Amino acid sequence: MDITQIIYWLELAGVAVFAITGALEASRRQMDVVGFVLIATFTGIGGGTVRDVITGATPVFWIRDPAWVITCIAAAIFTYFTAHLVERRYVALIWLDALGLALFGVTGAAIGLNLGVSPLVAIILGMITATFGGMVRDVVCNEIPLILRQEIYISCALLGASIYVIGTDILELPRGPIAIIAFFAAFLLRASAIRFKLSFPVYKARPGREY
Repeated sequence: MDITQIIYWLELAGVAVFAITGALEASRRQMDVVGFVLIATFTGIGGGTVRDVITGATPVFWIRDPAWVITCIAAAIFTYFTAHLVERRYVALIWLDALGLALFGVTGAAIGLNLGVSPLVAIILGMITATFGGMVRDVVCNEIPLILRQEIYISCALLGASIYVIGTDILELPRGPIAIIAFFAAFLLRASAIRFKLSFPVYKARPGREY
């Protein structure tokens, strides 16, 4: 199995994980099965869609290959019948979101490099892929997006994407091991932020000057 196939299956796993988070949010909003499918699909393929539109890789990935949409639908229906078994669904959502964030940060950057973009742009594409789907999920469901909260969030995708791009494109190290390291670094940072409520210092507003 070459690196392209590995990225494909990792990206598919990320779509499934993010789709489940969307379906869990739909369960918290007591939606019907169609609502589950809609929110799960928005969440699962949202980031990758924006990435493909930005890079001009059209038609976007889920139009070229229906497996992506089928994965979202399957995840939504599975969650529709099993969400009641999860006692703390928002906690499960947060941790699954962390897993998807770490996966998409790496795979988004890898896809960017495969498209021939610069290292900086590849990192940005990784961040977009990792965060946009969750942002759509939260906005549609009238939640404050995780990306806007004080806990460290987008920086986790930045870390994973940066490790992958620097390791593979600049240092020319083997892609497989670097992808694993990048994923675990991003996930562990997000896990630490969730567990210990870590955040960077925020801007403190100061009174304006009198002229």
